[in-house]
Amino acid sequence: MTIPRSDRLRTVPDADGSAAAVGGARGTGGGSGSDDAFTVLDLGGTTLRTGTYDPVTSALSRVRRVPVEGMARHPRDPVAVLQQRVVDQIVREVGRHTDGAAPQAVGVAFAGPISASGLVLAAPTVWGRRGDPLPLGQLLAERIDAPVVVVNDLTAAAWRYAATQAEPFCLLTVSSGIGNKVFRGGEVLLDADGHGGELGHWVCDPSPQAPLCDCGGRGHLGGIASGRGVLAAARRAAAADPARFARSRLAELCGGRGADIDNPAIAAAVRQGDAFATEVLRGTLTHLAQAIGAVFTAIGVCRYIVMGGFALAVGDRYRELLVGELVRLGCFGLDADAVDGLVSLGHADDDHGLIGVGRLLADRMSLRSREGAQ
Repeated sequence: MTIPRSDRLRTVPDADGSAAAVGGARGTGGGSGSDDAFTVLDLGGTTLRTGTYDPVTSALSRVRRVPVEGMARHPRDPVAVLQQRVVDQIVREVGRHTDGAAPQAVGVAFAGPISASGLVLAAPTVWGRRGDPLPLGQLLAERIDAPVVVVNDLTAAAWRYAATQAEPFCLLTVSSGIGNKVFRGGEVLLDADGHGGELGHWVCDPSPQAPLCDCGGRGHLGGIASGRGVLAAARRAAAADPARFARSRLAELCGGRGADIDNPAIAAAVRQGDAFATEVLRGTLTHLAQAIGAVFTAIGVCRYIVMGGFALAVGDRYRELLVGELVRLGCFGLDADAVDGLVSLGHADDDHGLIGVGRLLADRMSLRSREGAQ
């Protein structure tokens, strides 16, 4: 599998100004594991994960999770301040992970569109409204004494799934926001500026009263069908029909208070068959099913792997409800059994980006070694 142009690894400057490709010869820090281990990070809308990836054993270890220093923790901070907080946090977590020593190499899977030059074009779930593009790869390379590569989180996650997917597939994440990447012919379908793979910002509700997206737009799929979108919908439904809410399992799980509804409670209520929570979720999945149907109809991709904290927390019931909406809406040329075969759930963990970016770095290391031997 090759890296698409927009996420292709590049040579980045070291802290001393020299250039080194990913996987360049360096000693590891005291806490990094084997001599060839990489420090890998996955930064999403709410959680920053840091771990060690060993390319020899393909093992991920020493995973640490901390809240992202983004808008969820600092909702009143302007975009520029949040961007600085995030950069500082990544540098700090790398240093903590390696006990202050230089890592072999650092890979960052980041929740947002990224250009070929390592420029983060937007990060609605991390710092909200667009703001100025952030040269994250360059900034990290200047502060971390190691080669650094930054790629989109779903592009990284593809490296986890590509080994087991012989056919083209669309990877969807449903967590703080919604994102997707289509992988076909060994490449992700993006342009050099990182455009593409952002179904979460498709306007599926054009009404003036549509829910707000984290990016500031209205009616975006991510603002409606993401974990945050479902949470907002559940709270609205509880306020609109307090008597029905009071009789629900969801109410029992959150003490009868609509304001105390959270995503774990919604996921648990749906898994337990609560009609109130299930109806709320199904209403949001209609829009996601429309998006999947459009991708299928437009380019004929027949595999949709759904991952992300919220979807996986709901589990098999999430897939069942989504397939039900796809069947109800129809996928041109497919019967119900074929539609059921379109959708599967990803691995039930949150290590997709960590494992994926580790495998990506291992591939680049191997390529560099082969080129050096020629």
